[in-house]
Amino acid sequence: MNAEAITKRTHTCSELRAQHVGEVATLMGWVRRRRDHGGVIFIDLRDRYGLTQVVFRPEEEHLQERARELRSEHVIGVRGVVRHRPQGMVNQDMVTGEVELEAQDLIIFSESKPPPFLIDEESGALEDMRLRYRYLDLRRPPLQRALRLRHEVYQAIRGYLNEKGFLDIDTPILTKSTPEGARDYLVPSRTYPGKFYALPQSPQIYKQLLMLAGFDRYYQIARCFRDEDLRADRQPEFTQLDIEMSFVDEEEIYNLTEDLFKHVFAKTLDVHLQSPFPRIDYWDALARYGTDKPDIRFGLELVDLGDIFSKSQFQVFSKVLQGGGQIKGINAKGCGSYSRKEIEQLTELVKSAGAQGLLSFKVTSEEEASGGLQSAVAKFLSADELSQVRQRMEAQDGDLILVVAGESRLVANSLGQLRLEMAQRQELIDPDQFAFCWVLNFPLFGCNPETGQVESEHHPFTGFLEEDSDLFDTDPVKVRSRAYDIVLNGVEIGSGSIRIHRRDHQQKIFEILGLSPEQIEKRFGFLLEAFEYGVPPHGGIAPGLDRLIMIMQGLSSIRDVIPFPKTTTGASLMSGAPTTVDESQLEELGIALRAQKRSPVDSS
Repeated sequence: MNAEAITKRTHTCSELRAQHVGEVATLMGWVRRRRDHGGVIFIDLRDRYGLTQVVFRPEEEHLQERARELRSEHVIGVRGVVRHRPQGMVNQDMVTGEVELEAQDLIIFSESKPPPFLIDEESGALEDMRLRYRYLDLRRPPLQRALRLRHEVYQAIRGYLNEKGFLDIDTPILTKSTPEGARDYLVPSRTYPGKFYALPQSPQIYKQLLMLAGFDRYYQIARCFRDEDLRADRQPEFTQLDIEMSFVDEEEIYNLTEDLFKHVFAKTLDVHLQSPFPRIDYWDALARYGTDKPDIRFGLELVDLGDIFSKSQFQVFSKVLQGGGQIKGINAKGCGSYSRKEIEQLTELVKSAGAQGLLSFKVTSEEEASGGLQSAVAKFLSADELSQVRQRMEAQDGDLILVVAGESRLVANSLGQLRLEMAQRQELIDPDQFAFCWVLNFPLFGCNPETGQVESEHHPFTGFLEEDSDLFDTDPVKVRSRAYDIVLNGVEIGSGSIRIHRRDHQQKIFEILGLSPEQIEKRFGFLLEAFEYGVPPHGGIAPGLDRLIMIMQGLSSIRDVIPFPKTTTGASLMSGAPTTVDESQLEELGIALRAQKRSPVDSS
């Protein structure tokens, strides 16, 4: 073996083609697998660019012995001559499938233990195992594709915004705790004993201060931190594209955001989006789709049936309507043959979403006496009511009408989830489609059902419609905001608003949220003082890049597009974080720990 000949790779494992035949090449990478065919040994060599087949001939005895030592995930360098594959041996599924590298020299840089799972397209390993050995999981092609797309999206974003005159400006990671949304992650200060920094939930206040400072077009690919309950599309640390502009209105932000996404999708996926994106009023979204993040790739919209039963003798319906509730349904086309068990499954789904139950009506002409609807409750409804339901739902023989009655938000939530379930069962969703929409005119405030306290729907810096300002003192939850969300395939990927730029307006919002003058001064005094020095009207948007890339890559969890993610309990199975620290570190910070209940994950 002439190890001196293997000092520098000449090509990656995806570069060699027929035009390289006869050339000497040096490849370096990981052994994907070894195959011994009666003396001829084949190695699939892998790097992040692709695969190349390496062949060790029997006549090269000095290499044969070394080649037999190779195992999966050994890191090697191979120097050899590029040859055509024999006739009938071409692999059309590989970009390098016309050729192979006939080895002349081999060096083993490092050996690998047998990996705990298959390093391949489908590992078959449970997610906990993949997260424990994330450095191995990241070798797999699906994750490498996702991180490559992430890089390409970042570059496309920067290129577009730079061309539009935006400045990429960093904002602090160690900042002040201004709790107004999720819980802050706190960082103790050694130099100021008993005081803490907070990790930013978003750069919200800083980007507004940048507008005040005269930087009228700002962006940042920002790391953000929120201590909240996690799920597949949430992480304690995440990345968002932060955009802020001065002297703009909603229309300008919509246009810029749509053009940005059109540029990114064309540049990275060669997908050409159509604009303008549909715009849906917040209350209309709840009424039609049961959610403020509607998936508009399919129909199956919610239909209001309340007026049909306004004088109904059926007490279940009459009590709901008298209490200000709703009766709505969806038409599951062609599902009239559903069994009792299948309908029970759907009933459990809506119950888990808060509904009291689910009423089903099978559409059949054989039930003429009941308006063509077969149901356990048909005997409690008049023929006219049943006939109107069938007509309103545009139902035909073989359809299945599914109805929920109850409090408005519970009806919306349960039917919204049922709508998605039926779309999946009926294969109504095109997985290759990217359907954007805007949701507009959110309420400025909501009311916490447990405490009765008024809370911000988005954040307390959101602007409001001037014509609603009289409602602040009488009915603040009816005030409409100048907030907007952008939704992709039923996932909210970004929120934004036109911001408050007047001190008196901002002060009023804090007061309605129940903050005392002392709390306002302590948390936001520096912002209110800044508002006394000339603030331009401004607004922006902050798309979440983890969710965006997840959808672009056709994945179901943002953990698969983040290099080193946490679990749903916020733990790192690879590093063991969070962990305990030495007592000396706590003493230096002036911190003493109190005994607490055992945490969900003991990472110590």
